[in-house]
This record gives sequence, structure tokens and C-alpha cells, in this order.
Amino acid sequence: MTVGVGGSSAEAELARMSNMVGDAVPIGRKDYSQRIVRAQALMREQGIGALYLDTSPNLFYFTGIDLKPSERLHGAILPADGTIIYLSPAFEEPKTRSMLEFGDDIRVWEEHEDPSVLVIDTLMDLGLPPGSTVAIDPATRFFTFDGFSHRAGSRFDFVNGASITAACRTIKSHAEIALMKIANAITLEVHKAAARILRKGISTGEVKNFVVEAHRRLGATLPAGAPIVLFAEATAYPHGVDYPQTLEDGDMVLMDLGAFVGGYRSDMTRTYVFGEPNARQREVWELEKRAQAAGFAAAVLGNPCEEVDTAARRVIETAGFGPGYAVPGLPHRTGHGIGIEVHEETYMVKGNQRSMASGMCFSVEPMICIYGEFGVRLEDCAYMTEDGPRWFTEPCASVGDPFGYERRAPR
Repeated sequence: MTVGVGGSSAEAELARMSNMVGDAVPIGRKDYSQRIVRAQALMREQGIGALYLDTSPNLFYFTGIDLKPSERLHGAILPADGTIIYLSPAFEEPKTRSMLEFGDDIRVWEEHEDPSVLVIDTLMDLGLPPGSTVAIDPATRFFTFDGFSHRAGSRFDFVNGASITAACRTIKSHAEIALMKIANAITLEVHKAAARILRKGISTGEVKNFVVEAHRRLGATLPAGAPIVLFAEATAYPHGVDYPQTLEDGDMVLMDLGAFVGGYRSDMTRTYVFGEPNARQREVWELEKRAQAAGFAAAVLGNPCEEVDTAARRVIETAGFGPGYAVPGLPHRTGHGIGIEVHEETYMVKGNQRSMASGMCFSVEPMICIYGEFGVRLEDCAYMTEDGPRWFTEPCASVGDPFGYERRAPR
């Protein structure tokens, strides 16, 4: 039997859990101020007069305002010089004001008005000369941007704001990394507990419900959507299947879990066998572990990000899988940036020449997919330091002891 898999119950595991976020220090006004200063410096370097922020993770990153997007325009305009201006439906102005970490200039529009007029008028109030470049939040929906374009005519040159937003968000501060450490520590505990509750006949639905409640008990906030829990042949599909499964002896188990602490994400996948791994399962699992280790080793300061993908993929292809994205093999990129979103800049994928730099946070998750049999994905997130990469969580120990219980046992 795989060590650490089975032998407990959901009730027993939940009963021993307590909040783990007591030491979490939230992002504060000083952090937001530093982000604004950095963004404005980039804007001046690039000749950008202002940045429009939509109701998106970018608005949250720069201001701390966390709103669900709707058909009503709600956002902010950050000039290259000067203070931020908030945009709000008039009836939401009191709510918006209550959410402000800094600044007090809120411009509003009424229900019968076109909010695009407010945006263009605000840009003009900044004194931007005709032909000025205005960056648009890359998360802005087309109908919103279309309104800007029609109202502005040829007065402004609109460009993708990713050169500002992604440039800032890709490099994490010590405060951001500290929150992600706590989030990942919590998710690792949930993984261990979820493995212990497994039994023959348990359904993927039961495990998902446990995972959600366990994260809550430990103090994390759950993302939208259900966690990925897969058994047997369904483990071959990277983002799961649309039907439930029931666990049997000898099944491969894959769980891809994550949650938020202070607005920052964890993302972690564990794959192991319920019961005793057979020779084929052992072979593929150990190959996957070598591929993940190779990807991590390639995360060298100054190396292009694509090297992480190249190194992991080379291990898998040398064993006869692939080539490229062909299945059986690794059908997707090896990793993604992570922070306030589970997938964000920068990506560990072929063609990404961006140099690895201190402060980058990313997943290392090559996956071996064998349709009709099973799949294995081992995913941990890492962060770059001036001395090279560091894991947020220690990777799986072995196919027979994925959580390393025997490795840590006293002798």
C-alpha cells in the first residue's frame, strides 16, 4: 500500500484541523504605493500617458479593490504623473469610497449615460495632448474598449497595457511571496489529508467536498470552480473529465488543488496509486519526477523561461514519449506564472525568451498523459531568488511514499 494513502476518514481529518493563516500579513497601503510608483515609471519610459484599469485582477493588484466584473464600467485611470482617478457607477460611489486604500478622486456616471464618455473626458482632463498613448488593461472586455475607441476617435493611441501590468506583476515582492508560502503550506496539508481519507468506493465528488471544507478549516479562501480530483484512466486528462469516478484498488489518483491567502494563490498537483503501484505506474511516475526535477534545475537566473520547458520535455522525449506535444507525452507547457491569479505571466513554454529573474513565481508541472491508461502530473510552485530557484513546497518523495513520511521518520 502506498504510504500515507488511506486509513483515515473525512471526519477525523477535519477534526484535527485549525486555522493556519494567523501569521499572514496582508498587502497594505505601502505596497500599493510602491506598485503605483513602479507602474508610473514604466509608463514614462514607454511614452504612455495613462493606464486604464478595468474591473480585473490588475485593478486589485494596484488598488486593492476587488470587484466582480459586470456590464457596468467600474475601474480606474492611472496617469503617468499625478494621482489615480477612480471610475464608478453613481449609485456605487459610497461602496467604492469605502474600499479605497488611497486617493479620493472618484468620477461617476449615471445609469442612462455612456461610461465611455466619462473615461474619455477624464483622460482629456489630465491634459494629455492629441495623439497621446493610453494603455488599456489587457483584461478589458471588447465591448468596453470598443466604446472607448468610438468616443475617442483619433485623439488617443490605445495600446495593450500588459507592458505595464505584466511587467509589474511578474516580479513578486517579499510580502507577496510570504503570502504564497502560507497558501502553499495549507494546500499541502489538504493534499495529505485528502490522501488519507481515500478508501475503495469513495467518489471523486466526496473528495472534492472534503478538499473545499479542509481549505476553509485551515483559513484559506477557495477559488471559483471545483478542485480537480481524478481516478484511474481519467487521470490522463490534464484538466479533468465531466463525469464522476469511484476509486478502485490499483487506481492512479490525481488531485490538482489550490486556494488563496491574502489574495495570493497556491497551485499543487499530487499523483499516486491507491494500493500497490504496478511496474508500469512506477516507471511513468519516476520518469515524471525526473522531468520535474530537470525543469526546476533549468530555472537559472538569466536563462530564458523556455529552458524550463525544454529541460523537462527532453527527459520525457528521451524515454520515448512525444515528441513535442504529441500524446502519449506532455501535451502542454511545463509551467505558468502564479500570484493573484493561478495562471499569469510569465509562462514556461517554448518561445518565451524572457530571462529568469529574482522574484518570479511559477509552477513546474510537466505531465505525462497516456490516454486509455492513466496520467501523472507532479506540480509544485517555485520562486526565484538572487541565489536561484526555491520550492514553495518540497516535491513528492517517491512513488511508494509521495509525501515523504518514511523519509522523515526517526531512526
